[in-house]
Amino acid sequence: MKWTGRRQSSNIDDRRGQSAGGMGGGGINPFLIGPLLKILFSKTGLIIVGIVIVFSVVTGTNPLSLIGGFLGGGEGQPLTETEYTPTTEEERLAEFSATILADTEDVWNQLMDNYREPTLVLYTGSVSSACGNASSSTGPFYCPADEKLYIDLSFFEDMESRLNAPGDFAQAYVIAHEVGHHIQKIIGVTDEVHNLRGQISEKEYNQYSVRLELQADFLAGVWAHHSQKSAAMMEQGDLDEALNAANAIGDDRLQKQSGGRVVPDSFTHGTSAQRMKWFKKGFESGDLKQGDTFNAKDL
Repeated sequence: MKWTGRRQSSNIDDRRGQSAGGMGGGGINPFLIGPLLKILFSKTGLIIVGIVIVFSVVTGTNPLSLIGGFLGGGEGQPLTETEYTPTTEEERLAEFSATILADTEDVWNQLMDNYREPTLVLYTGSVSSACGNASSSTGPFYCPADEKLYIDLSFFEDMESRLNAPGDFAQAYVIAHEVGHHIQKIIGVTDEVHNLRGQISEKEYNQYSVRLELQADFLAGVWAHHSQKSAAMMEQGDLDEALNAANAIGDDRLQKQSGGRVVPDSFTHGTSAQRMKWFKKGFESGDLKQGDTFNAKDL
């Protein structure tokens, strides 16, 4: 891909080096107040308080905060930030991701009226979103509650080493797929599908989930179609990289790799063949009207 030197999106929330907060808390458990007071005012408790006060004087720490921590109170753990120095390769991937996001903005602002640009959150290890906490093992995901994309850049390394899906356009496909979920949120498809949860069987809901994912693949293909027309970033072999990535993350292939048997009723993202088919359909047509996976008889 010819992506270097191009515009990078400003819709980046870089949380690398931070970790999600702890469990949090709303004060002392009322069922523990009585027993804890007995401990504090016993001989052992007075000794503990004395030690805390001496420690506070030496370290300059507020003794009440230490006692409060002992009692289990406090306002929860905020995000913690450690000294973090990204590698040269990780910085390159961060710049690449910001460039691809910018290109999706250009395409979708052209194709849609009043397009809302999503934010891409870069994180390491774990992250907190409006959809809950997640770890890097979750993989890239889109949270419709806050309209943000989340990715630990180490996933791109996993694509090459674990999934055998290398290449920068394969990585671009991943970002474009998550942006596809954002498009679905904007047009109301996401809410329609999520509202079915609990109203139909798990087997039926999984089928809707597959169609949702395949439509996101189609939308990623639509982005690639229009991006190539306007920005011409693709080079020979790039399309094959994206199709290989789509093939690598098919439900049937992943189930085979995990050593288990293939169970179609448990699919939530679609088979390798289906994912490649719908991405390619979006890429070849560039026509949003051809992406109705929910009414398609042949997925």
